[in-house]
Amino acid sequence: MPNYLFVYHGGANPASPEEGEKIIAKWVSWIGGHGSSFIDGGNPVGMSKTVSSSGVADNGGANPASGYGIVTARNIDAAAEIAKGCPIHEAGGSVEVAEIIQT
Repeated sequence: MPNYLFVYHGGANPASPEEGEKIIAKWVSWIGGHGSSFIDGGNPVGMSKTVSSSGVADNGGANPASGYGIVTARNIDAAAEIAKGCPIHEAGGSVEVAEIIQT
């Protein structure tokens, strides 16, 4: 089965350590609920730089990444179904799903 990259965009930082623990528990539950589909549960990412032919921008672009994950699924629609349950949606974020092309 092909692998798919989940790029998380948006979301919010927890307001307290207790809220952070609740958010982490939701992510652990979501990832764990998909058994072996998650090849790499991923991690949050820090501020990024956008590198283009015109230079380097420190802002991470129009929709900076906030994290990533890698799943295996029979097709992109099945991967998108997994992404629909992502806890980031509760914080106003989104998940970009793209097939990882094996070369």
